[in-house]
Amino acid sequence: MYHRDMADARYNAAADFYAQGWLDTYDDAASVALLSVLGTVHGLRVLDVACGHGRYTRELARRGASPVLGLDISSEQIARARDIEAAESLGVTYVCSDLASSGEIPDRSFDRVFCGFGLSDVDDLDGALATVSRVLTVGGRFVFCILHPCFPGAEGVSGSWPPDGNYYDERLWFADGSASTLRHQVGANHRTLSTYVNSLIAHGLVIERVSEPEPTGQWALDWPKAATLPVYLAVSCTKV
Repeated sequence: MYHRDMADARYNAAADFYAQGWLDTYDDAASVALLSVLGTVHGLRVLDVACGHGRYTRELARRGASPVLGLDISSEQIARARDIEAAESLGVTYVCSDLASSGEIPDRSFDRVFCGFGLSDVDDLDGALATVSRVLTVGGRFVFCILHPCFPGAEGVSGSWPPDGNYYDERLWFADGSASTLRHQVGANHRTLSTYVNSLIAHGLVIERVSEPEPTGQWALDWPKAATLPVYLAVSCTKV
């Protein structure tokens, strides 16, 4: 059963880990693919959901989006994002709210909704996508990136689903691979590819572009076997 307080506590406990481990750099393969499918945001109204400490939110503002709103269920993550904004203002507003039941954002108020690796953190996918669909303008786009649902794991890299389960085993689980440090702490909700696609369709979010970037750089050198597999999935959808 879903409980907001439990989800809040899960990410509050890892707030320092997020802030120290995920800096404002965007040259990794997944970020490059995600920002590429997003395209230009200059002058557009953008909502970053499951924004954490605001790593991607700030980049959206740097790219000229305005206004930019970051939303996350974790009060500690939002506090860190606000501290960074206070120290070096980019004009970003941060709200602590549950995406799956957030009613304070007006209907049709954003041109883009963005989510960088946050959908597996969301326990209530249907509720979250209902909100995304509601706040997007018709013709607006939802862009997100996740660990590829078909990634089985390799070497020390945990896959998308539990090693004692299988691809069809949809649930929250906590990774144990040596390279999957974050998911040791907060876990991840594994869902099949068809669950994601069908949920998007159900909420009027039509897939327009998909990218499966090949891991590059030091990550690929450190985990060569894992790098031969589908590790990331970036998707752009249009609200109809």
